Amino acid sequence: MSSLNSTTPSQPPSFLLLGIPGLEKEQFWIAFPFCIMYAIAVLGNIILLIVIKTESSLHEPMYLFLAMLAFTDLVLSTSMLPKMLAIFWWGSGEIGFVSCLVQLFFIHTFTAVESGVLMAMALDRYFAICYPLRHSSILSMPVVTALGNLVLLRGVLMVSPMCFLLHRKDFCQHRVISHSYCEHM
Repeated sequence: MSSLNSTTPSQPPSFLLLGIPGLEKEQFWIAFPFCIMYAIAVLGNIILLIVIKTESSLHEPMYLFLAMLAFTDLVLSTSMLPKMLAIFWWGSGEIGFVSCLVQLFFIHTFTAVESGVLMAMALDRYFAICYPLRHSSILSMPVVTALGNLVLLRGVLMVSPMCFLLHRKDFCQHRVISHSYCEHM
């Protein structure tokens, strides 16, 4: 009997991403600089990660935090740029509800992770300047790993409640998002 009175949230099957409002005709040409910047960012960050992994002299906190920042940049750019390019070049602005939530989760989680990694990099430089003789003992490999995991956990815990609440929310209005990626407006 209670199942008759319960309501399930109604989510639209998909949303429509518009791209850049007002510049619909120019989006085809705007996509080329975005594509070039994306290719350079992906190539540069992958090269940076490979160099840091293979060169044992770079296994120090400063370079490990730099590797975390490069990985964060890869995830951020890859979570939104391919869909943006598809919108700009092929006009495929439709995105599924769950895909939109996943994109929103990755964008906001790794934005929080990026700020946390930058804070950890500042902490590393603080210890290197103020305590140069104890720097390697303060920021040992387990401490750097724990800081990286803590920063990732912070980002996930900050964004997860919003995504779960959005998943449960009823959508009664239009399904058009006037951006190139999913955003919580």
